[in-house]
Amino acid sequence: MNIRLKRHALPALSLCWIMSACATLPELGRLSDTLEPRAVPVVTRADGTVLPRRSTRELLAKRWSKSGLDLKTQAALEEAATGVPLIAGNKVTLLFDGPHTMGEMLKAIAAAKNHINLETYIFDQDVLGMKFADALIERQRAGVAVSVLYDSVGTLGVPQEFFERMRAAGIRLVAFNPVNPARLRGDAWIINNRDHRKVLIVDGKAAFTGGINISDTYAKSSLFRSKTKRPEQSQLGWRDTHVKIEGPAVAAFNWLFIRTWAGQDAADLPEAQFFPPLGEMGDKLVRVIGSEPGGGFEIFKAYILAIQEARRSIHITSAYFVPDPQTVDALCGAARRGVDVKIVLPGVSDSGLVFHAGHALYDQLLGCGTRIYHLKLAVLHAKTAVIDGVWSTIGSTNIDRRSFLHNSELNVVVLGESFGREMEDAFLEDLRGSVEITPQQWRRRPIADRVKEWAARMVGYWL
Repeated sequence: MNIRLKRHALPALSLCWIMSACATLPELGRLSDTLEPRAVPVVTRADGTVLPRRSTRELLAKRWSKSGLDLKTQAALEEAATGVPLIAGNKVTLLFDGPHTMGEMLKAIAAAKNHINLETYIFDQDVLGMKFADALIERQRAGVAVSVLYDSVGTLGVPQEFFERMRAAGIRLVAFNPVNPARLRGDAWIINNRDHRKVLIVDGKAAFTGGINISDTYAKSSLFRSKTKRPEQSQLGWRDTHVKIEGPAVAAFNWLFIRTWAGQDAADLPEAQFFPPLGEMGDKLVRVIGSEPGGGFEIFKAYILAIQEARRSIHITSAYFVPDPQTVDALCGAARRGVDVKIVLPGVSDSGLVFHAGHALYDQLLGCGTRIYHLKLAVLHAKTAVIDGVWSTIGSTNIDRRSFLHNSELNVVVLGESFGREMEDAFLEDLRGSVEITPQQWRRRPIADRVKEWAARMVGYWL
């Protein structure tokens, strides 16, 4: 069962979802006209105190791009839209593809001294999954408090013995929103709400997040940034992006993890120093945005706002792309006002329905000036964006209704030109491995593909 199928599980579960009431995204309009931002956005320091206004202005001015976003205004608007402050003094490291990311995560786990909190949509019982399980068990036996929160649909095909082995070693585990109604917690059985986050927190000092699950899918590299001849698709791993964050922002990750754990009516977390004193580790301004079903649509608002305010460029890499009408309108509005809008999407996919549902919107997007590219060879699973070279986001959120409405997701927003350049470099590498879909080419696609697009769009809400 592949990752996307796990995302929707089995046909029987699909029937439950279809029978449930359809939630809707809020009508946002032009966000900058409706929000009431502070004159200067809130920026917290390593000790948790608020940076003075003057210092905040100076900090943001250093990151301001004359030809792009006014970061002070953007930061204040985003704070008003999401209710989440910026956190200064962080080190942010981009991680690409499976072997590199998994190696860094396993290294961090091996060095853990106090606690490990892992939240993941998929935790497979395969070679890589067993390696992580063994590493977590070793740390638990060494006296480290290990807690694992995994999604019950994302792990539907995983034998319970896999998790029981970790539980027997003393690790605390919680299956998010159990599929079996007999294990119901609370009053309602809302099978459609899933925990799609991918977060690893070690000792409250380092946090990893992005699009990568614990699965052998990531055992091979996609040869991202490789200058060598690319092999056949069967020899490649998936193309994804993760980040490692060190510094004061890690506390926000642990806070979100604890809130989600407590919301599952689970046993108490073990005693641990979840919020150690954190000094500055770098110069990156970070906003850690979590969203959940029935919440404030924080990540959706952050995306729409950034797209609406873009002046120069919008560069998006998206694994599953079935945007709602407001997102399409925002992208088209940006393209019409001269913004360079480029979107890298999968050329090959693990989910035919989502693949074709996204294609159903190409006519509209291409017609308004948006440029679309298909990544070849590797399966694309990254979920990133960089706007005007200064506003960047990496996380678990796909640009579709499922992520915005029904999933618990987590995205990191990083403000600044230096990190923006790294993101732009990565985007250019994706373009290097992609082919552009032109309007003329798209109009010549086969009738059979058009029929698939129509059929997929009919069930697009549940994808």
